[in-house]
Amino acid sequence: QVQLAESGGGAVQAGGSLRLTCVASGRSSTTYTVGWFRQAPGKGRDFVAAISWSGVSTYYVESVKGRFTISRDENTVYLQMNNLEPEDTAVYFCASRTYYDGSLPTAEYKYDYWGQGTQVTVSS
Repeated sequence: QVQLAESGGGAVQAGGSLRLTCVASGRSSTTYTVGWFRQAPGKGRDFVAAISWSGVSTYYVESVKGRFTISRDENTVYLQMNNLEPEDTAVYFCASRTYYDGSLPTAEYKYDYWGQGTQVTVSS
């Protein structure tokens, strides 16, 4: 079992920044690819970014490219969010896979473990 815990959410004005943190514990040595997803009110959960186990490979949804940066330090994964927009308001979740096959999947079902989420609210 792997436990994931997100933190760092909050309320900011448009143009502001937040850094989300996802810490893996338990069998964290099996935390390979880690992804960030978000769920806006009344909507489904959408892919935001993913990072490989080595941290070398990353992938972003188009709407956050140039504004968000995913990085990792062993079993801690960060999502630096700059120039936030009201459309970024959502609950943000981190998720992990227990293996690495060279891909950075965007589909929820390809991730094995999930955190409880952290709220990000961006006001205009």
